[in-house]
Amino acid sequence: MTVGTFSGRGFDIHYEILGEGPRLLFFNGSGSSISVARPLIDALAASNTVLVHDQRGLGLSGVPDGPYEMADYALDAHALLAHVGWERTAVFGISFGGMVALEFAVTHPAMVERLCLVCTSAGGGGGSSYPLHELPEMDPDERARIYPTLVDTRFDEAWLAEHPSEAALLAPRPAPVGRAALGAFWQLDARRRHDVWERLSSLTVPTFVGSGSYDGIAPPSNGRAIAGRVADGVHEEYQGGHMFLFQDRRALPDVRAFLSNNREENQS
Repeated sequence: MTVGTFSGRGFDIHYEILGEGPRLLFFNGSGSSISVARPLIDALAASNTVLVHDQRGLGLSGVPDGPYEMADYALDAHALLAHVGWERTAVFGISFGGMVALEFAVTHPAMVERLCLVCTSAGGGGGSSYPLHELPEMDPDERARIYPTLVDTRFDEAWLAEHPSEAALLAPRPAPVGRAALGAFWQLDARRRHDVWERLSSLTVPTFVGSGSYDGIAPPSNGRAIAGRVADGVHEEYQGGHMFLFQDRRALPDVRAFLSNNREENQS
């Protein structure tokens, strides 16, 4: 494993390179960091060489002044790839990370070998994900009522009582404080303006899009729209919500099979 810090964008970007196999650039979800996503990162590193970073404002990376745009996140990744010497790579994005992956792919298509997107949206005519920036403004009781059904539309009290193991998917993360809270706020703010819909038709690489049938944040219709808009897109629907990768046993093997299928030499 390589652990490093890159400062070429004017702030520190914390990153790791781990695993063995075809190269894979990993984009994390809203409010998430390498430490939070460690189980998924390790699962993909079993069949790929994974480059993952704490995106601006999160984890161990710096918090540059905002506001942020989706293009900023894509440019951060582009600069990081140049730093580590990767000219082409497969790209994986989950939730917010899928939005960044789409922005990166349509902006830097020559760098993308294949594209894997889970529980995400293209914005615009392809449909947007739930406006998570509205949650902090809600009455706390209303937010507590709505949030479980965003993670999985089945998650009412009766369902969770009958499926207690799934309640773990709702475990809260520690709230960011100080400058880190600003980074999280600016990420949600950038998410509001995400829209790559009109540019998706320029993508020609193999693209796999996965959706959860009960996702209240990024519904399957949004995933189908993405796959139908790109030239070589495939959409699969799984039993689960926004966390379907951990709910449907088929999902993670399908993702790994797609990503590890890129066996041609992509070493520069």
